[in-house]
Amino acid sequence: MAVIAVTRERRAGETRVAAVPETVKKLIASGFAVVVEAGAGAAASYPDADYAAAGATIAKTAKDALAKADILFKVRSPEAAEIAAIKAGTLVVATLNPYQDKAALAGLAKAKATAFAMEFVPRITRAQVMDVLSSQANLAGYRAVIEGAEAYGRAMPMMMTAAGTIAAAKVFIMGVGVAGLQAIATARRLGAVVTATDVRPATKEQVESLGAKFLAVEDEEFKNAQTAGGYAKEMSPEYQAKQAELVSSHIAKQDMVITTALIPGRPAPKLVSAAQVASMKPGSVIVDLAIEQGGNVVGAKLDEVAVTKNGVKILGVANLPGRIAADASALYARNLMAFAGLFLDKDGKFAPDYADEILAAALVTQGGKVVHPNLKA
Repeated sequence: MAVIAVTRERRAGETRVAAVPETVKKLIASGFAVVVEAGAGAAASYPDADYAAAGATIAKTAKDALAKADILFKVRSPEAAEIAAIKAGTLVVATLNPYQDKAALAGLAKAKATAFAMEFVPRITRAQVMDVLSSQANLAGYRAVIEGAEAYGRAMPMMMTAAGTIAAAKVFIMGVGVAGLQAIATARRLGAVVTATDVRPATKEQVESLGAKFLAVEDEEFKNAQTAGGYAKEMSPEYQAKQAELVSSHIAKQDMVITTALIPGRPAPKLVSAAQVASMKPGSVIVDLAIEQGGNVVGAKLDEVAVTKNGVKILGVANLPGRIAADASALYARNLMAFAGLFLDKDGKFAPDYADEILAAALVTQGGKVVHPNLKA
């Protein structure tokens, strides 16, 4: 019987946990044994007693939890002390941030861990239930609006009162992926007037289906700006100039801007310039979801609220899913539970098939080496 260890997250500000009592119970039912470090779920409101009731063994320390573990579940990369405690060949499953966190990757390779980066799970139909980027981005988009609404010094919906009418807040979402779509839906629920933009023409229908207005220069070039595979084509300088002018004039009228653009393995693209920030009204709010990869907004600072000379607040809040730790943990834990199912053969025995397209795509270290083609020096 393969043993899964779940240890407490030790990265600063990380409140999530990689398994919840619900998934522990199901993992045990499928043939795994589960050991949970004491206090692992406390920050996400999952007490040790609930894990024990689900059938897990509670270990006093991370070292104790890892002593007999065949698999380690984490949210973030394990710290050096945890890596030192794992045995060679242990399967480590986490969001490893492999492009940036080179030290952890090197440590896992040196420890001869077989490590999987959940960010590399391919976006194919059978892997949808394992898609941690989508599950966490969905919550990040929701929380971005909540954070923005809290920082915004006015009401979000239109209110008609005996003393007069309060206008609805104007919210602009830049980037219509999973996070952007949830941000649109959440801002709409709060009563805001919402617009959104994206370089992919196919997103227009999604934006409008949520009751928001799509913003783009919709000429012939825009209509053909997407490849057959659904990716954006590079636009001409002429189109980029026209789109930038449209966006700039729009940003100046907004009460809240939320940016969501990320590129795997590269710094986040700059979407909002200093001049655009300066054009906004005092009291306006910008929420930068890409802050952990450098940010989409000029002037955004990691884990700070930057207030500009003209009174605009730029929120650089890291780890937004961690601010909804219970739900974020539950979704992430289900992603990992589904992924762990790939470690079992058709008879339910622990026998990972490394030729499986999902495991092969996510595998980053094995046999003392970094093996993923995108990460080799």
